[in-house]
Amino acid sequence: MSQGDMKQPLLTSPPATQGSLTDHLTDAPLVGILGTGDFSRSLAQRLVASGYRVVVGSRTPKRSAGLFPEEADVTTQQEAASRAELVFVGLFVEHYLTLRGLKEVLAGKVLVDVSNGTQINHNEPSNAEQLAALFPDSVVVKGFNVISAWTLQTGPRDGSRQVLLCSDSVSAKNSVAQLSRNMGFIPVDLGRLSSARNIENAPLRLFPTWTRPILCTLSLFLFFFLFNFLHDVLHPYITSGRNVFYKLPVETVNVTLPAVAMVMLALVYLPGLLAAFLQLQRDTKYRRFPDWLDRWLLARKQMGLLAFLCAALHAIYSLCLPMRRSARYMMLNAASKMSRLGYAALFMSTLHTLLFGWDRAFQPSSYHFYLPPTFVLVLALPCTVLLGRLLLALPCVSLRLARIRRGWEKQRCIRFQLPENERNGTEDISDV
Repeated sequence: MSQGDMKQPLLTSPPATQGSLTDHLTDAPLVGILGTGDFSRSLAQRLVASGYRVVVGSRTPKRSAGLFPEEADVTTQQEAASRAELVFVGLFVEHYLTLRGLKEVLAGKVLVDVSNGTQINHNEPSNAEQLAALFPDSVVVKGFNVISAWTLQTGPRDGSRQVLLCSDSVSAKNSVAQLSRNMGFIPVDLGRLSSARNIENAPLRLFPTWTRPILCTLSLFLFFFLFNFLHDVLHPYITSGRNVFYKLPVETVNVTLPAVAMVMLALVYLPGLLAAFLQLQRDTKYRRFPDWLDRWLLARKQMGLLAFLCAALHAIYSLCLPMRRSARYMMLNAASKMSRLGYAALFMSTLHTLLFGWDRAFQPSSYHFYLPPTFVLVLALPCTVLLGRLLLALPCVSLRLARIRRGWEKQRCIRFQLPENERNGTEDISDV
């Protein structure tokens, strides 16, 4: 971004007289920033646009002044630290020691540590804890490290709005939380400063909720790929000497992808069925699910997207193959799984597989190495899910499940009396 763009405020306000503007700036809270990097410049822009006065501490104030908004006062670190009661520390952790000379000036003030680590920290003290040890007379708040400089410049509407905060001081944490609200963000209190390590690790964890779904998808792909290799490539080579290894990179992969997509789609709906049957068995919704089922339910979205990815890759692979009859069937299968209607997609893909493969399931020649065709293995889980869903759709079951999910519990009734104009002379009982 050019210097001219950096000087322009993000938000404009209606024209005001010089006197009123001066009074407004005089009454506005003063926030300090130590550091002149990209994040510090973006932070200064957002603070100015939010109505705060900003003082920036730099080792070379004359050279850095042109990088900040005109409303920000760029001065020495000593002066900036002495003027502001709340100071953002916009330095890398290895540069914290350069601030030792400000220990007395920063005593009793709130320091906001916005730094991040370069690798996931498991056992070492967090950056915020190191800053607190370096300035024992100051109050350290960890926050704003999950907010990018781009988000600060463009506004919270274009990025994550959550600001993770932690500190050993409730009042200091509340002050930073209110500041983040005024800037348009949503503060999230994560407790004491000991939680800073988790906050600093958060930006370094790539798709933390995707680990198990991705491992599940890769495991299924490896299983079905090896199964198809044994069934369709290795068996012809051993029994008749036919070399069809050329099928591995395209055709074998293309047969594997829809199998993985279909099983993953079934795994998306299986935990919901298990949860429903568990609620029916317990006659209540007010008991926690087992941890493994809870994690499975939380991973359904990721598993559904991975199933869609496998189906899309299957369609692309099918377009690369000659448009033979089998390829057309594969494309139909992929198209059915891409539907937004989850159970309808699962039903259509299962029906498609049954219609075009049922005869091969009873042919002895289809069982290579005594192994069934791939689609027979694939159909096991989807058919189980569909049968379970059909069972839950029965009126006697669905009505009972609906009552449980609305709060009904077996043998727990609330006695009440209707208003005078609605009484029928008997006491009524609610089963909610």
